[in-house]
Amino acid sequence: MSSVTVAGIDCGTNSIRLMVAEVDEQGLHPVVPRMLRVIRLGQDVDKTHRFSADALDRAYEAAREFAEVLGRHRVDALRFVATSATRDAANREEFEDRIESILGVRPEVIPGSQEAELSFLGATSMLSSAHDPKPPYLVVDLGGGSTELVIGGDGVTSSENKVRDAFSMNIGSVRMTERHLLDDPPSEAQIEAAKQDINTLIDEAFTHVDAASTGTIIGVSGTVTTMSALAMGLDSYDRARVDGARIAFDKVMDVDNRVLRMSRAERGELHAIHPGRIDVVGGGALVWNEVLRRVSEAAAAKGTIMDSYIASEHGLLDGIVLDCGRRLLEGDADVA
Repeated sequence: MSSVTVAGIDCGTNSIRLMVAEVDEQGLHPVVPRMLRVIRLGQDVDKTHRFSADALDRAYEAAREFAEVLGRHRVDALRFVATSATRDAANREEFEDRIESILGVRPEVIPGSQEAELSFLGATSMLSSAHDPKPPYLVVDLGGGSTELVIGGDGVTSSENKVRDAFSMNIGSVRMTERHLLDDPPSEAQIEAAKQDINTLIDEAFTHVDAASTGTIIGVSGTVTTMSALAMGLDSYDRARVDGARIAFDKVMDVDNRVLRMSRAERGELHAIHPGRIDVVGGGALVWNEVLRRVSEAAAAKGTIMDSYIASEHGLLDGIVLDCGRRLLEGDADVA
C-alpha cells in the first residue's frame, strides 16, 4: 500500500474532534474538513470522578453525528482516543460500551505520556522552514483536563530525535475553572489559588522536562489558538491565519490576563472565542500564562531568551491519524 485512509477521533475533557485523512510517506492529507463539537464530557469529573448523564448524552450525540459522516467514506481504520476526563471517570466503562455500539470501535483510554507523544508527533510533523523552527521543540498541549509538556527533536526522523522527555499535568481550562475560578468574573483570591495549583505542577513537570533548553515552543489546543487569535487582533477566529503564526509572549500574556478577569458576558463579545469555551477559557488562559512565564524565566536563568511561540492547529488529532496510518502502512496487524 502506498497510502491509507484513516479516521481519528480525539475525545477530550471539553471537546471531541474528528479527522478523516489519507496518510502516505509525505504525511497526512485531509479528506473531510475537521469537525469539532464542544461536549464538556469532563463536566464536574474533577469533583465527582464520574461522567454525568448530561455529559454522556452530549458525547453520544456527537458520536452519532460522526458515525453518519463516516458512513459516507471508506476508511481503512478508525481510531477513537479518549484522554484526561475518561482517565479520571469511574464509570468510563459505560461510556466505552456505548461509543463502541455507535461507532463500532472501542475507545482507547491513553495515559498522559502517550497523549504527550502523539501531540508531539502531530504538532512537529506539520512544521516547515517557513516557521523557522529551531530544535529541540517543546510542545505544550493545553487541554480541558490536562496539559502535556513534551520536548524532543523533529518528530519525523529517527526515534532518538522524537520525544526526549514528557510530563502530563492535571491542569486544564475546565479543571481550573471548576476547581478555583468559581465567580463570574473570578476573584483575585481564586486566581491566586489557581496559580499556586498550576505552579506546583509546573515545578514537578520541570524536574522531568528540561523546558529551558528548548529552541522552539509550539502551543496547541483550543485555548492556545484562541488566545493567539486575540493577541493577533483578529475580530473573528481565522484558522488559516492562526495556524503557524509566531506570537510574542508579552502580547499573549497581556491578552491572557485580560480575558481571565473578564466576565463571561464580556468574553461573549469577543467573536474569536468559540461559544463553547467562553465559561472556561479564563482557566486555560491562566495555565498558558503561567507556562510561558515559567519557561521564559527558566531560559533566562540559563542565559537564553525565549520570548515567542508558534501557534498550531495540529496536535493530538493529527498524531492519532499519523500514528495509525504509519502503522497500517508498515503492516501492523494490531491496527483496527
